[in-house]
Amino acid sequence: MAAGAGAGAGADGLFSDLRRYVITRPIYNEPNFQEDNESILGPSRTLRERVQQACSCSKKRSLKIIKTFFPILEWLPKYRVKEWLLSDVISGVSTGLVATLQGLAYALLVAVPVGYGLYSAFFPILTYFFLGTSRHISVGPFPVVSLMVGSVVLSMAPDENFLIVDSNMTGLNRTIIDTDARDAERVLIASTITFLVGIMQLVLGALQIGFIVRYLADPLVGGFTTAAAFQVFVSQLKIVLNVSTKNYNGVLSIIYTLIEIFENIGTTNIADLIAGLLTIVVCMVVKEINDRFRHKIPIPIPIEVIVTIVAAGISYGVDLEKKYNAGIVKSIPSGFLPPAPPTVSMFGDMMASAFSIAIVAYAIAVSVGKVYATKYDYAIDGNQEFIAFGISNIFSGAFSCFVATTALSRTAVQESTGGKTQVAGIISAGIVLIAIVALGKLLEPLQKSVLAAVVIANLKGMFMQVLDVPRLWRESKSDAMIWVFTCIASIILGLDLGLLAGLVFALLTVVLRVQFPSWGSLGNVPGTDIYKKVTRYKNVLEPEGVKIVRFSSPIFYANIDGLRSSVRSSVGFDAVRVYNKRLKALRKIQKLIKKGKLKATKNGIISDSGTANEAFEPDEDPEDPSELDIPTKEVEIQVDWNSDLPVKVNVPKVPVHSLIFDFGAVSFMDVVAVRAMKTIVKEFERIDVRVYIASHLDHIMKTLELCAFFDGMIQKDIFFLTVHDAVLHIQSQIVHRDTQDPILEKISLMQESKEPIGFTETNQDEELDVQEEAMRRLAS
Repeated sequence: MAAGAGAGAGADGLFSDLRRYVITRPIYNEPNFQEDNESILGPSRTLRERVQQACSCSKKRSLKIIKTFFPILEWLPKYRVKEWLLSDVISGVSTGLVATLQGLAYALLVAVPVGYGLYSAFFPILTYFFLGTSRHISVGPFPVVSLMVGSVVLSMAPDENFLIVDSNMTGLNRTIIDTDARDAERVLIASTITFLVGIMQLVLGALQIGFIVRYLADPLVGGFTTAAAFQVFVSQLKIVLNVSTKNYNGVLSIIYTLIEIFENIGTTNIADLIAGLLTIVVCMVVKEINDRFRHKIPIPIPIEVIVTIVAAGISYGVDLEKKYNAGIVKSIPSGFLPPAPPTVSMFGDMMASAFSIAIVAYAIAVSVGKVYATKYDYAIDGNQEFIAFGISNIFSGAFSCFVATTALSRTAVQESTGGKTQVAGIISAGIVLIAIVALGKLLEPLQKSVLAAVVIANLKGMFMQVLDVPRLWRESKSDAMIWVFTCIASIILGLDLGLLAGLVFALLTVVLRVQFPSWGSLGNVPGTDIYKKVTRYKNVLEPEGVKIVRFSSPIFYANIDGLRSSVRSSVGFDAVRVYNKRLKALRKIQKLIKKGKLKATKNGIISDSGTANEAFEPDEDPEDPSELDIPTKEVEIQVDWNSDLPVKVNVPKVPVHSLIFDFGAVSFMDVVAVRAMKTIVKEFERIDVRVYIASHLDHIMKTLELCAFFDGMIQKDIFFLTVHDAVLHIQSQIVHRDTQDPILEKISLMQESKEPIGFTETNQDEELDVQEEAMRRLAS
């Protein structure tokens, strides 16, 4: 038992020791540390050497570049046929059926004939199969992107541009829309902007600008996609109701559309409304079942496919078009159209919109791809994704398609049904191909309201993002404001301007947080080398006579005033004002000495007891600027600026002798910041407050050297590795000073004459020599 108890006590002692640490090392400032620790210099290469290395080619490097550009060469040789093929086939068939229906439905958003949606669900997959780095995303149309393309199509080819006069048998003329010409023009516009989007994405990928998507923060994307879902809902609502409205674009277009829908709601087609509502209810209920029982159902129920087939059969059997004037698809072309070049002359009119679409399409695809890449432990190459989607859109644009990205619901189907690689994607393209070649005619009786209802049913996930706002508000109010602002702006201004406004607002919040960062005075946790804010912890103590200021931000031209303000608030005085008040006090002392009212000795300044003291003059006395140019002389005396002075000048007290800047959170400084910091150091030094900088990063020191921060007055020895190093250095200096004879402080006494001042002899019977150049020490 004794041995056991001893072992237990030893173990407790060991664990107790492990919870504490003691370090003994020298106090390091920057020169001392550099002396004891030699820095490693990086290899210095000339521009020519860098170019040669970049352009050098070897077999290994060539193979790596080829595999980077064609990721299929990396994963296809490793394909596990026995383990993955069956899963990919099942997944491909399921995804292909969904892609077929979604392609038809999303074509309504682009305002082109529904058959072109099948092309958009087919062609992009062919190139992405070879070039894409994601194994799970299903490439094709997405409602948000389709709506953005549709807004461009409607703005450039409105119905009003295709009005023609039709003469009937009664001899009456009426104005109708030439739908054939209109649809042909809209298809041309959609394919042209797809081609332009592809060019932009390819260029951005080639320039390695995949990082640009990082500026689309999650709150911004969430607010934008929610607003887009609302825009999609309104655009499909008029199709479900079969109510004709004008095509509005731009600011408040969604409001105008809603107003006109409600104005014409009396013309609602009941057959289309019932079919649409039933489709929405059935799809949402079955999707909820799929989601709740996904672990028990091996394959999600393809409810869109089932509903579409049933609806097409009912429409054909009942002949809804003739009996109830229902809006149906009517014509779906079989086979493919020959490739056609884009209309380059349109590029100028759609450049800005194309850039927005290119970024949004890429951001959606990469965001979804990263979710599944993280889940299955592989990497997504952002720049290669830009290239893959760029080439896919260029290729599909030549075949009358609209912009491709990925759809969340379709990708979820591909992954949940067991898809392992893009083999599932190419099989889904095969299913779409069958629909294009053979099954198109069977879907011609399908009501458009059913397709619109399929689109609306797939918006549930995006609408549910509204529930993120309360959580965001609790976690970060600025992020919640970004979400709300982007959503409202996108609804009111339109998707392209709304996205731009949201991006500007998000960047503005970052700028404001950097321009007005957090700061605070630090104190020491007794018995440790830890320093925390004195306003947050009770037992934190500030070292006597020392102020420690932490500025939690990069320092640059925009927040210099904030840095100055934080320093003034921390130390409790303005160094410039203190200096000016001291100058004013010295000028008054000079006048009184000249009048014989004061005596200057090494022991201080004393007044003549036999004479009435006239020193207490109003602080508001006008100052004579010419006094600054009077020749002055310097006398060694003791002056306590924090005591009562024999002149009535309100000189602010300076309760600190040292100021430490904690630069641990300062990631960079610009030229303006370096100059301002140099000024701050000198302002405090001339009122006898020593300034130190601690916890700085190595590249900050290099920046200071390049910007000529150091001179005869400011040396590198004011830089310390940690705040505690600086505090210990200050304390050691105080102890050393206290063991020495008091150093007589120099002040400047101003006089008009260059002749030495005759001071009254003191008990020590010694006369002081006076030297030239007034305020030399204080002004240095």
